Amino acid sequence: MTERQVKLFRNGRNQVVRIPREFELPGRAAVMRKEGERLIIEPAAPRSLLALLDSWDDLGEDERFPEIDDPPPGPVDL
Repeated sequence: MTERQVKLFRNGRNQVVRIPREFELPGRAAVMRKEGERLIIEPAAPRSLLALLDSWDDLGEDERFPEIDDPPPGPVDL
């Protein structure tokens, strides 16, 4: 299901929409923007390096960094 009618209500001066379980976003923050008449809500990007690293898949045993040709630097006159 990609579409569902939801209820809007007020909480003080804020308008609130209840997000159904099947549309829940991960994390505790989201980014909201308006494009014409559309309101778009997306998960916020992780704010810490640890959260970013934690979101990456682990490298498997067969997925290693490639060998890099790294010759020693030549002489430099100062």
